[in-house]
Amino acid sequence: ATQAMTGQGGWPMTVACTPDGRPFFAGTYFPKERRGGMIGFVELCERIEELWHTRRDELLQQADQLTGALGRSALIEASGDGPTVADVDRAVAGLLEASDLVHGGLGGAPKFPQPMAQEALAAAAARGDEAALAALVTTLDHMASGGIYDHLGGGFSRYSVDGQWLVPHFEKMLYDNALLIRLYLHGWQLTGEARFRQVLTETIGYVLRDLRQPAGGVASAEDADSEGEEGKFYVWTEAEVRSVLGDDEGLAHAALAWYGFRSGGNFEHGTTIPNRLHAVGALERPAEIDAARGALFEARAGRVRPGLDDKVLTEWNAYLVAALAEAGAAADEPAWVAAAAEIAEFLLANLRRADGRWLRAWQADAGAKHLAYATDHGALVDAFTRLAEATGEARWITEARVVADALLDLFWDDERGGVFTTGHDAEALIARPKDLMDNATPGANGLAAVGLLRLAALTDSTRYREAGEAVVRLLGPLAVQHPTAFGHVLAAVDLVARGTTEIVIPGDRPDLVAAVHRRFLPNAVLAWGERYDSPLWEGREDGRAYVCRGYTCQLPATDVATLEAQLD
Repeated sequence: ATQAMTGQGGWPMTVACTPDGRPFFAGTYFPKERRGGMIGFVELCERIEELWHTRRDELLQQADQLTGALGRSALIEASGDGPTVADVDRAVAGLLEASDLVHGGLGGAPKFPQPMAQEALAAAAARGDEAALAALVTTLDHMASGGIYDHLGGGFSRYSVDGQWLVPHFEKMLYDNALLIRLYLHGWQLTGEARFRQVLTETIGYVLRDLRQPAGGVASAEDADSEGEEGKFYVWTEAEVRSVLGDDEGLAHAALAWYGFRSGGNFEHGTTIPNRLHAVGALERPAEIDAARGALFEARAGRVRPGLDDKVLTEWNAYLVAALAEAGAAADEPAWVAAAAEIAEFLLANLRRADGRWLRAWQADAGAKHLAYATDHGALVDAFTRLAEATGEARWITEARVVADALLDLFWDDERGGVFTTGHDAEALIARPKDLMDNATPGANGLAAVGLLRLAALTDSTRYREAGEAVVRLLGPLAVQHPTAFGHVLAAVDLVARGTTEIVIPGDRPDLVAAVHRRFLPNAVLAWGERYDSPLWEGREDGRAYVCRGYTCQLPATDVATLEAQLD
């Protein structure tokens, strides 16, 4: 309601509603007393009370109009057969046009990572689009070189207040880091550059070290502030660096130069945010800098940490499960795959009711609460599917199917297609919305479409395939016109427009499985290990790899070179 009335949201938020919960006035911050042309909060309340008694009909009419506007997202209808390959390519061209080819990312300050849009560029790069690859690499290098990246402890802050990625809003969110783990993984798979593998490893290290909870789930976020100051935990003075590195003047000098210290600092009170923007992309550390980094990290650990938001959210944990599973399989890091499985087990044990209904949030002292949304279910479908592809365990396909069925049973719009934000069993809202666009995280309909289409390719489920295609028909035209807002939907559009490649490897052939895992194949699915109910396995001999389109396969590959040639 606030966004609809004012054009923007944000905290704090002030909304005045009728007794039945329909908003008629909305705004964000109001000072206590009138200031600078802005009405004071107490005066505002008095004015609302006066209007409620003297002009109530007008307020009720405004509430009716706003309520109608809030339900408008659910009224979009599909038109035509859905976008084509040429439409997808046009959308990628639109993303390139919106890209900052100097500093990376999209748009100017404040600058957000926007991993869904970047993933669309990565997928285009995997198809051989050199311009998309160049734009992606520029973004990956500048983000990881800037202060938005924690050069001592790994992980990314929420966004940069400037257009060069130097000064972050220091809050660290689980969803940002989970989504960026996948993006840097794909950057590494596309380029083979060690610096992207380094950022991937350090970011996973941060999440598992600092956000993982004793019970097994992963916390939502760390605050920007500590001791009442934003960024205090992360910034340094030159004197502090020298005191940590001791009498070794050469090491201190090298560390100060490496991390971009200069006279007067680059942040408040003469402090410095460590960064590599003076040497963008030069992230691989020589031994002496590695030693300095370790010492500074240990010293920083003695500081007062930012506050921890310890609630475990199903959706955000599912993003991490998918990222860890995919990264662990690609980088041959079994510990990452094991961590993904452990987090998934925690979600199954703690965020799913006895009757099978998924819940949204869990805390150690309060348990699980709130009915899960469509985004939770869409993220879980992808997480369990990626776990199956990483481990070869059939049970994860079973779990993915159970969640996919719940997604369609609880959230599907039988009239127009697509998924509603809330389930049919949830509290009735003044308007039942549909989450269409990407924001900081993928939109629910994009999540649902990608998850259902990939699961359909693995299981040959007509129900999942038709639902995924229906979302593409519904939102595909919008995604082509506004690719920066529908990056995840574009992935679903491409799965329909270009089709899916099914790769099947029955029997014990870890070399063939690894050859597939190493590659970034955005439109491919992989079945291996334990067999499950799917035509993919029918007539397939052990010890061979089958590369198929629409379940029609090329000649079986018995060695890695042949398989790689077919994947090419």
